[in-house]
Amino acid sequence: MTNQINTKLKETLEKNREEYIGYLKDLIAIDTRDLGHGIDGGLEKEGQEYLIKLFEKLGADVKVDPMKEEVIQQFYKDHGEGNLGHNYDDRFNVYASFKADPSKKSLMFNGHIDVMPPGDETLWDNPPFEPIIKDGILYGRGTADMKGGLMAAIMAVKLLKDAEIDLPGEVIITSVCDEEGGGNGSMQAIASGQRADGVVVCEGTDQELILAHMGFVFFRVEFSGIACHSGMKTKGVNAIEKAIKAINALNELEHKWLLKYKHPLLPPPNLNIGVIKGGTAGSTVPDECYFETCVHYLPNLMSKKQIEEEFMDTINRVAKSDPFLEKNPPKVTIYQAGNGFEMDLDHGLVNSFKNSFKLAMDKEVKAVGSPAGCDSRLWRSIAKMPTIQFGPGSLKMAHAINECVPVEEYLNAILIYANLILDYCK
Repeated sequence: MTNQINTKLKETLEKNREEYIGYLKDLIAIDTRDLGHGIDGGLEKEGQEYLIKLFEKLGADVKVDPMKEEVIQQFYKDHGEGNLGHNYDDRFNVYASFKADPSKKSLMFNGHIDVMPPGDETLWDNPPFEPIIKDGILYGRGTADMKGGLMAAIMAVKLLKDAEIDLPGEVIITSVCDEEGGGNGSMQAIASGQRADGVVVCEGTDQELILAHMGFVFFRVEFSGIACHSGMKTKGVNAIEKAIKAINALNELEHKWLLKYKHPLLPPPNLNIGVIKGGTAGSTVPDECYFETCVHYLPNLMSKKQIEEEFMDTINRVAKSDPFLEKNPPKVTIYQAGNGFEMDLDHGLVNSFKNSFKLAMDKEVKAVGSPAGCDSRLWRSIAKMPTIQFGPGSLKMAHAINECVPVEEYLNAILIYANLILDYCK
């Protein structure tokens, strides 16, 4: 019977493929970018309004949840997660509920409507918000990150309706904003009480099943010095050289982590110096310098608190070893952070997804980890819900020029999600 249903779904998908592709193209054509990683606001409003109309057309109960700074502040206070001080003018989450038998399991699909700014649009082969298909690949900002996954979840419900197959249990779709700003939209969704028996975070996964991702902490470290002419260097204090001392010590800390921590699905913990700025001219001893770094750490084996403590201990040891820094200690700021994510490999939701993927694709899915963090951590670690991550698109396309997703990958995700709803919710 399962194979018969899958065959019916495939036939219905093929019959309606252009319609399902059209909905994704419509959403990509709407500019929903974050501004300054959400700090300066975001343009999600028009995209969310488009989805509200689509959800209502499909018969969902729809809830609009305006973003509120006080909610994120309380979330940060309660859970140590939250990116404060963002502009929330005209920014809101949308939750759609497709009701069914309350005695059956419920399943949530989580996706973010916001996208990263496209950057220099002259570098794109085609305007980023004018979706176009070339050689079976759909191009446009948000195709992979992650309007493809969000729309695939919506179309999975539509596919079941078009195939005249009843939902066995409730399906919830949470379209959130400000994910690119650190995940505040999903934090607000959790705070508002959005819950299900299982969650699928629809980020692009290269057709693999992600069951773990690394935690992350962003640090800025600022150094002062004494400026003077470079010909009189001994009269000044070089802030860049002080920063290099700290960077060398942090590289030693990273090496210690590499030797100590291993994970079956994830790469080793790492520390990347991504920005360094200081000085005004080669002939001037710089009196200011700062660097920014992102630390990626392993879930369960390491913690955010541990990373913060070991990072600060390293900076403090460098400062105490230097007479100038001891009197003028570096200033350390954490400006973004998120916990890691890990899901039990043999959980019922995981096994249900594997069954659904095999039924739809006639092959086994590969379970992997991801070095990049996303909202999976929030639904699993804070909302305490079984969570998996799967969606059309590739991580390497996220934030990239000429972002794209293969059309067949998007359509396959619709079929896989539809099978998962039937298998898990029953």
